[in-house]
Amino acid sequence: MNRKNTPKLRFKEFEKADPWEQRKLGEISNKVTKKNQDAVVDEVFTNSAEFGIISQRDFFEKDIANAENIDGYYVVEPDDFVYNPRISATAPFGPIKRNKLERTGAMSPLYYVFRPYDIDLSYLEWYFQTTCWHSFMRFNGNSGARSDRFAITDKIFNEMPISMPQDIVEQKLIGTFLTKLESLITLHQRKYEKLKKVKNAYLDEMFPKNGERFPKRRFPGFTDPWEQRKFVSVFDGLQNNTLSRAELNYESGTIKNVHYGDVLIKFGDYIDASQTELPYISDDAKADKFKNSFLQDGDIIIADTAEDDTVGKCTEIRGSEGMKLLSGLHTIACRPKEKYGPMFLGYYINSPAYHNQLKPLMQGIKVTSISKSALQDTDMIIPKSIDEQIKIGEYFSNLDNLITLHQRELDKLKKLKAAYLDAMFVGGK
Repeated sequence: MNRKNTPKLRFKEFEKADPWEQRKLGEISNKVTKKNQDAVVDEVFTNSAEFGIISQRDFFEKDIANAENIDGYYVVEPDDFVYNPRISATAPFGPIKRNKLERTGAMSPLYYVFRPYDIDLSYLEWYFQTTCWHSFMRFNGNSGARSDRFAITDKIFNEMPISMPQDIVEQKLIGTFLTKLESLITLHQRKYEKLKKVKNAYLDEMFPKNGERFPKRRFPGFTDPWEQRKFVSVFDGLQNNTLSRAELNYESGTIKNVHYGDVLIKFGDYIDASQTELPYISDDAKADKFKNSFLQDGDIIIADTAEDDTVGKCTEIRGSEGMKLLSGLHTIACRPKEKYGPMFLGYYINSPAYHNQLKPLMQGIKVTSISKSALQDTDMIIPKSIDEQIKIGEYFSNLDNLITLHQRELDKLKKLKAAYLDAMFVGGK
């Protein structure tokens, strides 16, 4: 049997079934040409590469299009498909989406609207989320005079080949399977976003605002007011190096380095240095002169430069025992004068309660920075009890671990979805 038009992965009951057939888009759909005469439909839809078919009214809280000028718009009914020729990084030939709003709307005549038949709609919807149709568009259209819009005639567009199972049951199985997987991804995405919101809310409530002595939310058994201290009375400064990325490597060396870019983007409120990928300093001789500033657990590394108001973001060092580790370019390295609960200072300095003080002290327009001297006079409000500090650090650390767990599961499901989209359809890249 010729298996050429057969996907890599099929449901077990169809593994020995006939190869898929290839139909032209114009053979399984009709172009929608009904115009919105006399503005019978007053709701305007838009086709977004990221969000699909959306209502301007819902998404923008108003209709962008002028209601008086939508007579020439197409009437889009539920389950109609819409091709938007506007290209983007995520939709290099423009997105094709299904109207799943369960209501009728008007769509700009710049879009191509079509109504499928003789094919499972869910299967077709997922087909257009693959790259199977991209090669046809690449060879039969172009970006035209406008670089943001893909040009292809209706006649040629309708010649697009669509590979599909001959059995409608197989089509439905594919559509249902991928829809369930997408629902699972959405569920994890919502849990992930909810946990991040919980963390942000608790960061706001578990640290007193500047000038206050009691947080809104507190662990049972702690009632004493927090103490206000100046930054300079809490920390001693450590020397940092000014080595660029070009002077670092991830292969070999004896001394590792904390770069400000990683503090801003990769690292959280603390890092376990023994478990975190950190670059080595390529030239030991350059690092030797900083040997009196090797980092240890509890040290705070602050990024003093950023392109926005994240300047001042910090990470607390944990798991550094037995390591030689230095604070690098555009960082301010600080060592607490006394012992604090693990991870407390990292979470506190990154909280709005402390970070909001830094905003008036930031300098620069395109690149923002903050100086060591500016930090010295900032206020830090800290619990007297180290047990309370420990509980706060542990609470946020456990919450971060839960967030990371959901993020990993989410990433895993997204990769799984991409793999299934590649394996369950027939077509070229």
